[in-house]
Amino acid sequence: MRKLRVFLVEDEALVAMLIEDLLHDMGHDVGPVASRIEDALGTARNGHFDVAIIDLNLDGRSSYPIADILLERGVPFIFATGYGASGLDPRYSGTPVLVKPFAATELEDILSRLQESI
Repeated sequence: MRKLRVFLVEDEALVAMLIEDLLHDMGHDVGPVASRIEDALGTARNGHFDVAIIDLNLDGRSSYPIADILLERGVPFIFATGYGASGLDPRYSGTPVLVKPFAATELEDILSRLQESI
């Protein structure tokens, strides 16, 4: 797997640090990290990264507007959620989902599949 630059959107600091560690252990770069929807929207519009991991619920707010921007830009992304894929809006039925808590191998498998489309 080639090295990816990952945009991470996560409002729980400990979870964000865990994901960052996993990504570094896999040999990837963690690019921008956002914990608030406002910051994430700006980065989604203008940031430089290969793929994004987006917490579905940011402090009680849906992160779908972030996903919409990434879709427009053609940037692949992964939803991370404790609710599972059944909680997704049907518009995103084909989007990969990491169900929290997840194992490093699950993240690695999804990144490997996404890399084929980058």
